[in-house]
Amino acid sequence: MEYDIKITGGTIVDGTGNPGYLGDVGIKDGKVVAMGKATGSAAKVIDAKGKIVAPGFVDIHTHYDAQVMWDRMMTISPWHGVTTVVVGNCGFGIAPTRPEHRQMIAETLENVEGMSVNALKAGLGADWGFETFPQYMDAIEKKGIAINMGVLIGHTPVRMYVMGEDATEREATPGEVAKMRALVTEGIEAGAIGFATSKAATHVGFRGKPVPSRAANHDEMLSLMGALGDLKKGMIQITIGKGLSYKEFAEISETTGRRISWTALLAGFNITGAGSHRDQLRKSEDLIAAGHDVVPQVTCRPLNFEFNFKAPFPFEASKTFAPISQANFEGRKKIYGSPEFGEAFRHLIDRPDISLARTFKIAVISYCPSDTSIEERTVGDVAAERGVHPADLAIELSLANELAVRFRMPVANADEDAVEELLNHKDTVLGLSDAGAHASQLCDGCYSTHLLSRWVREKKAITIEAAIRMLASRPAEVFGITDRGLLAVGRPADVVVIDMETVGAGPLRRVNDLPAGEERLISDATGIDAVIVNGALLRENNVNALDVVNGKLPGRLLRNGAAA
Repeated sequence: MEYDIKITGGTIVDGTGNPGYLGDVGIKDGKVVAMGKATGSAAKVIDAKGKIVAPGFVDIHTHYDAQVMWDRMMTISPWHGVTTVVVGNCGFGIAPTRPEHRQMIAETLENVEGMSVNALKAGLGADWGFETFPQYMDAIEKKGIAINMGVLIGHTPVRMYVMGEDATEREATPGEVAKMRALVTEGIEAGAIGFATSKAATHVGFRGKPVPSRAANHDEMLSLMGALGDLKKGMIQITIGKGLSYKEFAEISETTGRRISWTALLAGFNITGAGSHRDQLRKSEDLIAAGHDVVPQVTCRPLNFEFNFKAPFPFEASKTFAPISQANFEGRKKIYGSPEFGEAFRHLIDRPDISLARTFKIAVISYCPSDTSIEERTVGDVAAERGVHPADLAIELSLANELAVRFRMPVANADEDAVEELLNHKDTVLGLSDAGAHASQLCDGCYSTHLLSRWVREKKAITIEAAIRMLASRPAEVFGITDRGLLAVGRPADVVVIDMETVGAGPLRRVNDLPAGEERLISDATGIDAVIVNGALLRENNVNALDVVNGKLPGRLLRNGAAA
């Protein structure tokens, strides 16, 4: 056979942004070997007539760091056409981690990224099989993965590895900073595509304390990022916050010479208080005009959190909820029931200067076992009907149901006109799926099919060529992934075949398929007719075409941005 796989009669949209054209794609030995005309026989022929043939999508903002150890498929990403992911965002990860710090890392991930400690313990096992970052990278390769993965080395595990529990409490000594810098250097030399950190006020971790990166001073930040400058390798991913924003981006860019991509430029919510999305766009434009390589991440979906008061993530940055973050389950119930907390929560909800608090009044009660009649109604409406304050209603319902009542709250990006400006801006990059994180609270790993259905097919606000560039080559370029994101002869054959008439993300549904039976939200895909990774057909007609549990899988670890 001349080809392993031949895709015939589709419209090829190659990721460059250039107009699509009718033609065939021939694949052999993991590579694209023909485009346009592909005469000759093939072991597998995919009829793409009326369909789009595009490069596999590149998701630059995921948190599959732990999940990859028990889910080699990294669901749900490939369901939605994603063939490459980046993990380690926001400075969070599971390596390097000393055995005695595993519980601390697990509790940090539970608080900050909504990962269940029970699922982490069951999925990773008693012996993780690695301690250092290079060992973690080797473990991923040994296990095998269904799609490609790039890894950022994270500030939080690096800091915890050197400082232990002190990492959450204080600034590092010069000697400790030197040790951390050596670990970052080791990580980049082992194949990390960059370094990631966070100063976000929402990032609260172990026992309700700020995540370790938030305790770092400016000199520590510059030193660790300077390791990339010395090596002339890797990019920097930053989750923005007080003391790590536009001014600091300029200094970091000047001193390291490395690209920065920051999370996240959202409409209607700004954790730095820097103003509207247009103000932030202007500041980004000014940075770029001054010669700084700084790229804000945006997302195409409304940022909706579905949470309960067992893990009140949207509120954990507020001082009112600090005691909650530090307490266990029984302790949390006791605090919620206290008059002092009730008064403080009412005051928080009534503050006109806090957008999240105002939003809670229009949050939807999505699950209430004790009274299903109020499900899918807003907190404000039910509270008014009962003559109580919205804060009191939420706490009363939660305590009556062992904190299981769920609330679905729009946090940002509800204004589609503003989102369209962000998506179409020349200086932004599409990211922030958060796939693998906040599993029971949100599911934006389906962002790619949402972009294609909502923004391309329904709103016609983005052309298919622009959308494929947003999903594939642009994120690969920004994160220094050099051999993905484009369809071209000689490049790895990561390909997705899309039916634009039916493509979309299904409604969110709750399943209990994480280790230890823990729950998560998932979204099924439609219209993703084929997903090919490194020349192997991974999925066809929205079902797996390979044994993803026990079989040999085609994904590659992208050390320093490329497969070896």
